[in-house]
Amino acid sequence: MTRVSGTAERDAAEKHRPVADGPVADVLRRWWGFETLRPLQAEAIDTALAGRDSLVVMPTGGGKSLCYQLPPLVGDTTDVVISPLVALMKDQVDALEAIGYPAAALHSGLSQEERAAIRDRLVAGELRLLFTAPERLVNSGLLDTLAHVGVKRFAIDEAHCISQWGHDFRPEYRQLALLRERFPRASLHAFTATATPRVRDDIAKQLNLRDPAVLVGTFDRPNLVYRIVPRTDRVVQALAILGRHRGEASIVYCISRRETERLAARLAAEGLLARPYHAGLDAKERHRTQDAFAKETIDVVVATVAFGMGIDRSDVRLVLHTALPKSLEAYQQETGRAGRDGLAAECVLLYSSADVFQWEALVRKSAAESELDEEEQERLVAGQLQHLHAMRRYAQAARCRHAALSEYFGQAYPPKACEACDVCLGEAEGLADSTVVAQKILSCVARVEQRFGVRHVCEVLRGAKTDAVLRNGHDRLSTYGLLASIDQRAAENLVHQLLDQELLERSGGDRPVVRLNDRSWEVLRGSREVVLLEPQTGSKAKATKVEADDWDGVDRDLFERLRRWRRRIAEARGKPAWTILDDKALRAIARERPDSLGALLRCKGIGEKRLADFGAAILEMVAGREPPAAD
Repeated sequence: MTRVSGTAERDAAEKHRPVADGPVADVLRRWWGFETLRPLQAEAIDTALAGRDSLVVMPTGGGKSLCYQLPPLVGDTTDVVISPLVALMKDQVDALEAIGYPAAALHSGLSQEERAAIRDRLVAGELRLLFTAPERLVNSGLLDTLAHVGVKRFAIDEAHCISQWGHDFRPEYRQLALLRERFPRASLHAFTATATPRVRDDIAKQLNLRDPAVLVGTFDRPNLVYRIVPRTDRVVQALAILGRHRGEASIVYCISRRETERLAARLAAEGLLARPYHAGLDAKERHRTQDAFAKETIDVVVATVAFGMGIDRSDVRLVLHTALPKSLEAYQQETGRAGRDGLAAECVLLYSSADVFQWEALVRKSAAESELDEEEQERLVAGQLQHLHAMRRYAQAARCRHAALSEYFGQAYPPKACEACDVCLGEAEGLADSTVVAQKILSCVARVEQRFGVRHVCEVLRGAKTDAVLRNGHDRLSTYGLLASIDQRAAENLVHQLLDQELLERSGGDRPVVRLNDRSWEVLRGSREVVLLEPQTGSKAKATKVEADDWDGVDRDLFERLRRWRRRIAEARGKPAWTILDDKALRAIARERPDSLGALLRCKGIGEKRLADFGAAILEMVAGREPPAAD
């Protein structure tokens, strides 16, 4: 396999590059209004046009879709894109139709008449792209139609789903191996945002790729600001963090469905436009929520981390995890839904080691309930726990978040402060007298004879008069009330920090207790220093350079008027607002304030179709006048 890497050694600071004159440049300018391509897009497009297999790994928001959207326009061919989620297919088709691109998607949500009409367009050669799911591709007779049409190129999106070593393995993806048999002369192109070297090798093997060009982009997303905050009260903290993004698109993740619905209801009660979204809801309700989010009639979706939402909205400005994701691959993919337009976005994780124990229990329970034999169960549990503990180490580490993520995916990071994470911004504050506080906690664990859990230990420390404290006589202990000035959740957070640092241990089982270890005694004897972080509400966040740069020179009043106009157009057309024009294009207009159609065409994101559709209305708004009513 030929590998082209986007690592720091290659050029970590590689910027968008102008495209040499020719068919690719003509198509890019005419249809999308772009003059440049992002890193590795040119190589991926050239590989597709040459008819050679490829494996393309780019971070979410890195521009993978253009790599398979552009080639069929250049070659006037019909290509097929295989995607696991109906919502993603529909969003892409909506965005392509907005620029006049002939594309369609075959999926379960269509009527028989609609499917027949799409097949007619396919056979007539009217489509440049056809989207479909792996199950429909192999089980509906579609392969015979594609063979008749003479399809020469297949793009497999979310290709990590084919690998058993990937974080989201889907058995139905294994059927795609037959594409090589049925279409021996066609080229196959696998696309994914999250794949370690082991997963990349497995993807190539499972799809039987022939000498593929392996194009690995830079995993780092410099426009994302990563923050990890010790969790104390997820509702209070979520409200504070969401308060920084009022009126902007936000996704909030929880572990359980119950927590998802509870948090969404609380956010709505506080006046936020929020709804829950998880696999247990009725399909129609999920669709209504997704549709409302896409059309900007709600701002916040609260979802379970276990459920892939398939939301392709480009202007998500916040992804908030209220609990620990189960792997760094999942975290990279979920945070990757923020800032897909390339503008600054915030990614906050409310961390508590309690989530680690919850995930461990879920992993073991799931394995025990499976039909795997004992040896296979152990192997499955070991693999998933390995992913989980890599995620925990990331959350615990007081080092640059961008560097840690890059290195996990096998890429070096320049030795410099990123200026876009809590560590490099110096936001994490150490707790005063951390060692003394730790000694009080550890002493209390010893006084209750290492027979109680985190909550009870903290209730004793806070001087609570619960039935359990009074029944056990723990109100008479010397450690009773030593941390009376700290609330319960903050106290529990401090205990979990000690567990993270292995200065305490926790037993297994349904009723785990906390115990001392050798390190605990070193702290108690004063031979080991302890550093604890001050539990915060999540409201403290410093301004970042990446956010300031995005707004440099932008007329904010004009930008907001353009957003409102875009929403009216989207409502009139029944399409997601971002498919009309994304935020990056609106900010470019509000920065450049074009006074002619020619000047508007030079704004990034304005192609010929959008100029024809919206040019006059946009110029009216730039001039301070109201545009005509939405069509």
